[in-house]
Amino acid sequence: MSHQGSALVEWLTRKLRPRPRPSVPAPGGPPPRNGPLCFTADFSSEDQWVAGRTWAYPDGGPTNPGDNKLDHLVPDAEYSRTGTFRATRRPDGNWNTGLLTTEESAEGFTVRTGDILETRVRLPTEPGAWPAIWTWRDGGNEIDVFEYHPDNPDLLELSNHVRGGQRYYTHSSIRPGAQVDLRVEFRSGSVVWWVNGRRAYSDGRGVGRGWNASLIVNLSVCAGRYHPAPDPSATAMSYEVDFLRVHRPGFLASSRGRFPGLLSRAAHRFRA
Repeated sequence: MSHQGSALVEWLTRKLRPRPRPSVPAPGGPPPRNGPLCFTADFSSEDQWVAGRTWAYPDGGPTNPGDNKLDHLVPDAEYSRTGTFRATRRPDGNWNTGLLTTEESAEGFTVRTGDILETRVRLPTEPGAWPAIWTWRDGGNEIDVFEYHPDNPDLLELSNHVRGGQRYYTHSSIRPGAQVDLRVEFRSGSVVWWVNGRRAYSDGRGVGRGWNASLIVNLSVCAGRYHPAPDPSATAMSYEVDFLRVHRPGFLASSRGRFPGLLSRAAHRFRA
């Protein structure tokens, strides 16, 4: 075969060779990539978090019986600052409970439309425990990253109280004492929850364009109306938050040159 013929065959071979198609995640597959990191929780930081009070409770706390809670919020570090959120029975029948919020903190971080929150928790085992990670501002703006009650052992409550939407998500990987990875995308037109790498719920409602809210992480104790109260012999309960971080698409581009200290702190906390 001539040189020209050989070249023609080679050219045709390249053109006709099947090209690899881009991969498309299957429904319920891995979540999409995150944007740049803008917040990494350091629960020991008094600049990031306020302990033992929130305006989500009447008069800022310490109690909230209207929500059928036995909580008596306390600022003591051992109830929240280690990432293990605890509750212990009080002589008056209520429970000392741990709560942290970015509301009115020195840094004043708020999650906002477009942000992506990721966290890993270890669920409690004790009846009456009511762990939650949620958002709050000005009497509302509440999105529940999750709520859990051990009497519904395989169920997480995922709720949008801003525009309405709720899913009782059940799975065999959810159980008392289990470690659970959670991811929430606070989109304008739909809030999307992922549980252990699987897409669990997209509410089709979203938070709107101008939404923002403080973060709250806490352990409440049920008073018995909606879920069983603690056993009479119980004196303590807890759950763990291994990490909590927030990604913000476009954060580095919008912040470069304006907030270099914030960027370096976020990068340092992520590496740590």
